[in-house]
Amino acid sequence: MPILHWLTRETDLQTSLSVPYRLLEPVAELSAGEPSENMLIQGDNLEALKALLPFYAGKVKCIYIDPPYNTRSAFEHYDDNLEHTKWLELIYPRLELLRDLLAEDGSIWVSIDDNEAHYLKVVMDEIFGRSSFIASNVWQKRYSRENREAIGDVHEYIFVYAKSPETFKKMRNLVPLTEAQAKIYKNPNQDPLGRWRAIPMTAQGWRPNQMYEVITPTGIVHRPPEGRCWSMVESEYKKLLASGRVYFGKDGNAQPSIIRYLSEVDGFVPWTWWSFDEVGHTDEAKKEILALFSGGELFGTPKPERLLNRILHIATNTGDLVLDSFLGSGTTSAVAHKMGRRYIGIEMGEHCITHCAPRLKKVVEGEQGGISEAVNWQGGGGFRFYRLGAPVFDEHGKINPAIRFAHLASHIWFSETRTALDKPAKSPLLGIFNGVAYYLLYNGILGDKRPDGGNVLTNPVLRHLPPFDGPKVIYGESSRLGTERLKTEGITFKQTPYDIKAR
Repeated sequence: MPILHWLTRETDLQTSLSVPYRLLEPVAELSAGEPSENMLIQGDNLEALKALLPFYAGKVKCIYIDPPYNTRSAFEHYDDNLEHTKWLELIYPRLELLRDLLAEDGSIWVSIDDNEAHYLKVVMDEIFGRSSFIASNVWQKRYSRENREAIGDVHEYIFVYAKSPETFKKMRNLVPLTEAQAKIYKNPNQDPLGRWRAIPMTAQGWRPNQMYEVITPTGIVHRPPEGRCWSMVESEYKKLLASGRVYFGKDGNAQPSIIRYLSEVDGFVPWTWWSFDEVGHTDEAKKEILALFSGGELFGTPKPERLLNRILHIATNTGDLVLDSFLGSGTTSAVAHKMGRRYIGIEMGEHCITHCAPRLKKVVEGEQGGISEAVNWQGGGGFRFYRLGAPVFDEHGKINPAIRFAHLASHIWFSETRTALDKPAKSPLLGIFNGVAYYLLYNGILGDKRPDGGNVLTNPVLRHLPPFDGPKVIYGESSRLGTERLKTEGITFKQTPYDIKAR
């Protein structure tokens, strides 16, 4: 497969590996609402994504990002004027970490314009796999013409990749009909089942068991038109006829059509053309921000809530986890909250405090802008604000004394399995993976409250560990058991922090 080369490529391919794991420190005064899993993180998104890996690897159902477009124009809240190599240096390691966070049935959606779109496509093919590509959606972002351009720029792209395209195809949701699309469904005969339309009962081709005669109520005999056959076998047709689901036109003489009720239509298969009248435009997005922050600073490039609503409707269901690591003005998290999805939003700038947190607080309080009325949003829920803290390990590999057992346990589990723990660890037995049990002895987990109590593997400690009849990996400060005893017990002992390879 062709790959993209740039000046610092070899260094950039190693960037995500060298980023330290950091603690996430909650900030109560910037949080809002009820206790919640929803997270708003302020900090460099590369470091924040790395900090999330031990807890969320393989758990995110939908990722949406709107990274800088490299448009050579400075915005108020971040500098988008990045030289091409610098842009690739920024995007490559972040996409690598996002891939690791994506669930097996998850999808990633990336907004971009023509400045970097074609390069981004090649990079995403390399990171996610060419076969994981789903679509390049075209969003019509503008509705007005401007004569100052050689050719008017009225669209952006939204690239979609999925870990498993077949799974995505099965689980993705259909796009609901708008009233404009549904206007072809009428009810001229006051059918108690509601509005309906007539669908011609023919199909392309010739099938012997679908070439029968159809007789109308007025006695006219119809056969399939040349080059076509009926769309069903005769026995199925007779069932529909008996149930009143066959229509022969106003005069009862026409070729048969099948009655399809509006109530039976789940929606449309999503298209790659997304018009502004269906999903919003840039002016709509700016008005939404102005309504939320009247008189304040306007974020440079917001996306309309209807656009994110379309993405999350297709890709997720209630309770699924959504991640946006270029959160901007907070639209993704706001829409996810209103739609009943869990979410993680990451933003580096001060507007994480000045825009994102206040916006989400207003959502919790029930603000009625954007999609609120469409989804019947009345308020509720909550989110927790976090800042990036100190590294989990210092430059000498020593464990940060602020780290708690559950946090270190997640790092060890991730270092061994490359997966995230399903639940926070509350026992020395972290779990069993591929037939191997993993244990951690750290700061009193066995009930000894002394700082180093229970961190050393001894005979008494071994007797108190939850039993497992199979191979075991035990992390601890040191081991007092001899090599033969460890072998007899099926134990591989690893010393913390030196044998933790997830740094």
